[in-house]
Amino acid sequence: MKLSLAPRRVVPAAVLSVIAASALLLTGCTGVSAPAASDVSASPAAAECTDYPSGADSEGVTVAGSFGEAITAEFSTPLAGTALQRTIVTEGDGELTKSGDLVELRITVFKGSTGESVISEKTSFPLGDAQLMPAFVAGIECMPIGSRVVTAVPAADLYGDQGNPSLGIEPGESAVIVSDVLGVEQPIVPAAWTQNPPTVAFNGEEAPVLTLPAGDPSPDLKLAVITPGDGATVASGDTVTLNYQGTNWNTGEIFDQSYGKQPLVIATNQVVKGFGAALVGQKVGSQLVVTMPPALGYGEAGSGHELAGQTLVFVIEIIGVE
Repeated sequence: MKLSLAPRRVVPAAVLSVIAASALLLTGCTGVSAPAASDVSASPAAAECTDYPSGADSEGVTVAGSFGEAITAEFSTPLAGTALQRTIVTEGDGELTKSGDLVELRITVFKGSTGESVISEKTSFPLGDAQLMPAFVAGIECMPIGSRVVTAVPAADLYGDQGNPSLGIEPGESAVIVSDVLGVEQPIVPAAWTQNPPTVAFNGEEAPVLTLPAGDPSPDLKLAVITPGDGATVASGDTVTLNYQGTNWNTGEIFDQSYGKQPLVIATNQVVKGFGAALVGQKVGSQLVVTMPPALGYGEAGSGHELAGQTLVFVIEIIGVE
């Protein structure tokens, strides 16, 4: 089971995204706050761009490997680190990233004590999300697409005296983070599920009963609003309280649900893409059913997850939004 961002219950892996949806990168887990206003340029054009200085620690890192692929890094260990430093190794020629973008990147994290790699994968970070640690924001904020950025992070700006056992980072340890800025994800908008949608019988606190239509699943992301709500509208990045039930179209079996437990509390950018896209633009009180192809769930067959290659159907009731 993946670690969860949701502060009020352990979120089943069935709706979680990958590393961007784990608690590993959150300010709330470390007590590290966002950069102070004095750290931000006073220029109106750069109001959302933090001035991260370069220095000996970040400049002393040598990175080898193709852009966007697995890499290695060499630097003097142990990396003591006295302040967060950022060095742009390669400056891309694409558009600058900005607040509100869902930035696609390849991120690699190296332990400052030994140089060992503890994270290496492609993921997406919501730029402008106050929960994302400044140590990770530094690699993608106001960066041209195509850039490779090295960030040297002292322990105080990472996991501090607590460390992070899940990553093998000991208390008081620094880190080197290499970010390859690959692009910006475009918003995903579900198509209306108007032809041959499933039927859903809601039963109050009990689990709903979903009846799937005959035939093969759609290759597209489709959404049917069973009952429209009249509350606040969910925006991208909002934290939503909801009940859900997940069914595997291929087997017809329920693989996960919140009914009989507690409602799920999670942000729209902390779940698999199809699930998050279904929430955005809907109102509190809405009852939905959404079908998503493997690419918007857990990937194509062979990607490692038990639900990989499967078309998923979620029944969702939106209870509240923050």
